[in-house]
Formats: sequence, C-alpha cells, structure tokens
Amino acid sequence: MYKTILVPIDGSSTAESAVKEASRLASLCQAHVHLLHVLDMATISNGFEDPDVYISTTRPLALKEAEEMLARTRAVLEKSGIDVDCEIKESMGAHIADAIIERAIAWKSDIIVIGTHGRRGVRRFLMGSDAEQVARTSPVPVLLVRGNENASARAAT
Repeated sequence: MYKTILVPIDGSSTAESAVKEASRLASLCQAHVHLLHVLDMATISNGFEDPDVYISTTRPLALKEAEEMLARTRAVLEKSGIDVDCEIKESMGAHIADAIIERAIAWKSDIIVIGTHGRRGVRRFLMGSDAEQVARTSPVPVLLVRGNENASARAAT
C-alpha cells in the first residue's frame, strides 16, 4: 500500500492530529514517514531589521525552533516504532503548498497527510488554505485531517 508518507507540520494542533493519523497509517502499512516543516523566512523577518541581526539572531532562532519541533515529533513517532526522517525547507515568501508538493515529488511520497484548520466562508477566502492548495495540486493522494479544535467547535454548536 503506502511505503512513504509525507507529513508537513507547523506546530499547530491540526498538525498534531495529522501526525497521529499518519502514525496509525504508517503502523498499518509499515511505511516510512517524512516530516517536513516549511519555514517561510519572509513571515519571520520584518524587512527592516539589520542584515547582521537577521543572520546572527532571527534566522538561527527560527531554525532552532523548527529543529526542536521536528525532533519532538520524530521522538513520538520513533517511540511507536515508526521509521522517520525530518527536513526543514526554507522559503522566502513562496507558497508553502508548492514547497510541500516539491518535497513529495522529490521523496517519491505515496501520500501526504496534512492537517487542515477547516476554515469556511469569509475566513477561508481571506486566509486561504495551504492544505486545500496541496490537495488541489498534489500528484499523489492527500489525506486532510481536521484538528481537535474543530471537533470542539462542532460539539459546542
């Protein structure tokens, strides 16, 4: 069935839900999981900071946080006996979905498991959805996983 599963993560609860689903899928299929964090440096830099500050402080701190997030997630998956590797893909304002698709192709992923915030209406129109863009443009199957916050919101209505 699936041999390689790409799981983009961003530290959100929806990403955690996607990791849990990917873990179940990987266990069933004895698949390898690729964890990916796309670090959009354009959203981290304000554009007015001194280049030396960006090089010496801003970028290293952002990379450290990304590495720590990936390491924590990797440890959880490895504890479950899943073979995992990780990558940070730096971007400078490019679409995150494009970076995810590019890595899926490069890794010959069989499926992408990605969390979605489940936005609707105006919020979806204004904020967009990286997960939706991945689903629309991916050459491989995409499993969209809603986060727990959506379940809580649905239960409250």
